[in-house]
Amino acid sequence: MTDGTPVIAAQRVDSGDSADLSEITELARAAGYEVVATLAQSRTEDAAYHFGEGKVEALAGLVAETGAAAVVVDNRLGPYQTYNIGGKLPTGVEVIDRFTLILEIFGQRANTRKAQLQVELAELRYELPSAEAKASLAKRDERPGFMGLGEYDESRERDIKAQISRIQQELDDIADKEETRRERRRESGFDLVALAGYTNAGKSTLMRRLADDLDVGENEGLHPDLDPTAESEDRLFTTLGTTTRRADTGTRDVLLTDTVGFVSDLPHWLVESFESTLDSVYRADLVLLVVDASEPVEEMRNKLVTCHDTLYERNEAPIVTVLNKVDRVDDDELERKRAALDALAPTPVAVSGLTGENVGGLTDRIESELPAWREERLLLPLADGAMSLVSWLHDNGNVEREEYTGEEVLVEFAARPAIVEQARAKAADVRPPAGETESAD
Repeated sequence: MTDGTPVIAAQRVDSGDSADLSEITELARAAGYEVVATLAQSRTEDAAYHFGEGKVEALAGLVAETGAAAVVVDNRLGPYQTYNIGGKLPTGVEVIDRFTLILEIFGQRANTRKAQLQVELAELRYELPSAEAKASLAKRDERPGFMGLGEYDESRERDIKAQISRIQQELDDIADKEETRRERRRESGFDLVALAGYTNAGKSTLMRRLADDLDVGENEGLHPDLDPTAESEDRLFTTLGTTTRRADTGTRDVLLTDTVGFVSDLPHWLVESFESTLDSVYRADLVLLVVDASEPVEEMRNKLVTCHDTLYERNEAPIVTVLNKVDRVDDDELERKRAALDALAPTPVAVSGLTGENVGGLTDRIESELPAWREERLLLPLADGAMSLVSWLHDNGNVEREEYTGEEVLVEFAARPAIVEQARAKAADVRPPAGETESAD
């Protein structure tokens, strides 16, 4: 389908719950569709149609009335339900459930080999249960086409599992290379900070604010493995891969990585498929969890829960909640939201990535939360090697004192432990100029 294809967004919620089609509408928009009508139902799930059969017939009428080319359902549908709903709709009208739509968006955004592999893995994991169902029916001597499952291919289940294994191995290899790269960056004096959060929370805008004084080209030579820019667009999932830029927070050299936005109700298999991308968050030195402060407090709460569910199982770094877009709320509203979310977001930092409000407070917080640096004192003979080492310390640490006395230089600095060890090794190699050792005797 092409941009602007008309679709109907539909949602079923359990009895007593209120429907909310705002997110599925935004997801459809992110995929390039135009939502021309919506339909919702509150009831228990129907095994055959997901919705009640009468509601599906009403949906068919709405499709005929609007000329919609597809129905986007904000729920996960089983293969039987997808087939049965499609049978009630006009010929040629596609039924797309929530996770098929998300996979479609991911496929559109997959511009790197890693992203493409992750999308392919997610698609295969999504297809696997249907293939297993077909295999199960065939083994019980059921008709291969039972309930619209189609002709059974006994090799398909094996093929899917073999492809999953192959892709997972390639992704594991990529992950190993990226972990090596992360460690090299740490050894070079960089702290790794990840921007995480619900999709459309303003992560990319905040990233641009934190790194707005640096040319994009500066990073191309240092980090050719990563996209040099982050898009700032009012669409879900504009960031699928990772984008890394250098940010100066004061005394620390920080590499800031923007990552794929979270979304609610993602199944475990889908999160696992993007484990390689999420490693940028899991293995960071600090995570900034970005939340849209302009949204209703219950929506903020639900999105924080979604983020926590994704992060806390494997995350190794401290997490700082960032209440973004405070330019859209007044002080009283912001304080009410702080109080309401205190259990989920203690001591958050309130900023506006758009206007720059309190970004200085955020950089101070980043510095305070990053792993502590070690302090070191070196006394070096004045020599070419010493000057080179002093210059290197300025680039990789924070030089607090630099004092020249006679034929020696005293350097007091703070840096990551790995940098301190490297500095000690470099200092041991610094020798006084020829002749100075003899005269000292």
